[in-house]
Amino acid sequence: MALAQARPQILSHAQERRRHQRVRVNLLGRFMLTDRQEYPCQVINMSPGGMALISPVAGTVGERVIAYVDHVGRLEGVIARHIANGFAMTIAATPRKRDKLAAQLTWLANRSILNLPEDRRHGRVVPRNPNARLILPNGNNVGVRLIDISNSGAAVATAERPEVGSLVSIGKVPGRVVRHLEDGFAIEFTRLQHPDALEDNITAQ
Repeated sequence: MALAQARPQILSHAQERRRHQRVRVNLLGRFMLTDRQEYPCQVINMSPGGMALISPVAGTVGERVIAYVDHVGRLEGVIARHIANGFAMTIAATPRKRDKLAAQLTWLANRSILNLPEDRRHGRVVPRNPNARLILPNGNNVGVRLIDISNSGAAVATAERPEVGSLVSIGKVPGRVVRHLEDGFAIEFTRLQHPDALEDNITAQ
């Protein structure tokens, strides 16, 4: 008796969406639309098949997007729909790329659960020169006192209180506000800094 040939599995749209469960994240990045202008963004949730971004521009539904997201890398897709203060986009990727992205999202989810961005993996030190310049989200350049620094972040003393998640720069180093302190706030750098150049880059005027 001939064996019945297995039929390929065809998933409904709802089933396909459930396969790609979205993970809440807080990742900085930038993206380009078809006008080739580059814009900053913050990814608030992501799956191997799509993601939602907060951004200053929303583009048009169906428009092609190329995004560069911290910890994840380059992603391509199209705008699927608009959301408050941004848009959701699909992610066009090979099965191998989707598997890699799923692994990255698992790591990011576990990092969030374990509160790893706030741990002290990178030893903090008090800099020799505590004076630094800070560029705030509104573009103002203000002087601050460095409380301590590490390869991944810094704590600054200042009367300024930018919102948590805001993009700032301390010296030459970009980052984002991760929490408020009694006399200032803490910054997580967008990228790890090399210890040999850390203090020079942060205290650069």
